[in-house]
Amino acid sequence: MNSKMNFIQELNWRGLISDKTPRLNHLISKEKISGYTGFDPTSQSLHIGSLIPIIGLIHLQRTGHQPIALIGGGTGMIGDPSGKSKERNILSRDIIKDNISGIKLQLEQFLDFKSKTNPALIIDNYDWLSNIDLIYFLRNTGKHFTINYMLKKESVKSRISREDGISFTEFSYMILQAYDYLHLYDKFGCKLQLGGSDQWGNILSGVDLINKLYKRDLNNSEPLAHGLTYPLITNSSGEKFGKSEVEAPTLDPNQTSAYKLYQFFFNVNDKDVIQYLKYFTLLDQNEIENYKISLEESPKKRESQIKLAEQITIMIHSNSGLEEAKKITKALFEGKFSKLSLKELKDALEGAPSTKINRNKFNSSYSIQDLCVEQGICSSFSETKRLIKQGALYINESKVEDFKEELNESHTIKGELIIVKRGSKNFHVVEIEN
Repeated sequence: MNSKMNFIQELNWRGLISDKTPRLNHLISKEKISGYTGFDPTSQSLHIGSLIPIIGLIHLQRTGHQPIALIGGGTGMIGDPSGKSKERNILSRDIIKDNISGIKLQLEQFLDFKSKTNPALIIDNYDWLSNIDLIYFLRNTGKHFTINYMLKKESVKSRISREDGISFTEFSYMILQAYDYLHLYDKFGCKLQLGGSDQWGNILSGVDLINKLYKRDLNNSEPLAHGLTYPLITNSSGEKFGKSEVEAPTLDPNQTSAYKLYQFFFNVNDKDVIQYLKYFTLLDQNEIENYKISLEESPKKRESQIKLAEQITIMIHSNSGLEEAKKITKALFEGKFSKLSLKELKDALEGAPSTKINRNKFNSSYSIQDLCVEQGICSSFSETKRLIKQGALYINESKVEDFKEELNESHTIKGELIIVKRGSKNFHVVEIEN
């Protein structure tokens, strides 16, 4: 084992266990096991909420066990009804294959697939689900699921109560997920399924199926298969993690820049940051306790948020990504825009209000106050004058001293942008068109 704690102990102190089957502690303590988590290939990238199940697999591997990432290439063509209010669009196999390729690349950033003792595996359930004989499946698997049993599951109950109900396609998802677990148990000796708290019912379906099929034959009093779920991650306001954002980060470096990811975690509330260090990083108890003390003594230093942002940015974007994120953060804070490339500037200010002006304006006595009022940066000439008098209006890196000053090429950044700043944090990007 690579850790002084076993897998359950590690998750326990981090607050990462919602439910688990009885006797799982006993199994973990006496043997090396394989455990799996399913990933849904309905988009080209995993979102930030997928970090928890990925971190769970990392802990599983670090404590000496074998992690299996099961990508739902087969079940993804059906759609999991868990946590969904309506049926999802059914994706083509070609789209799902493209999504799987992206997800595999992301998972390879987190798990060790070359370990000599417990290498991680990535498996696509399309490989076996696409070859199932329907009559065989119904006789040998379907007969172990009663309609009464399935109707009691929350993922089904919540949908049946709605006007548009649930299709047989999604209704059957639970059986296919259970069959996945059975297949992994048979082929890889997998004895643990991990997932979010909304997956508890589906996980137990697989556990029950394996125990029904094999436990009596083996004359074994111990459960043969187990399940564990992670809690729903919320912030101090009760909002689901990542869902309050207009555009929550993804785990794809090509979709979410290092700067955006860094800022997402840097801006975590003081009330949440220590728990998030437990959830999302591999820091040990002593290290996190030190950050807790630092937060209590000097909250304005934001050392805990900085550490959280650094750790996760390195995980997804490597050290070079972290350096880039810090460079952009520092330049924006200091107003030193000239230190950044146009790409870095546009990326950093993507969420800021943006308008466009024609380059011809530079030849028509177009003043700074004209720009501010015409582009909606200030509500009136008088407001523009007031901000300038207060020293609160900047063009790029320079404080505006004269509201009548006429704009020209020298006011642009590389001839393409003008960045107007009101106060310390309100940016407006003006793009120059030819």
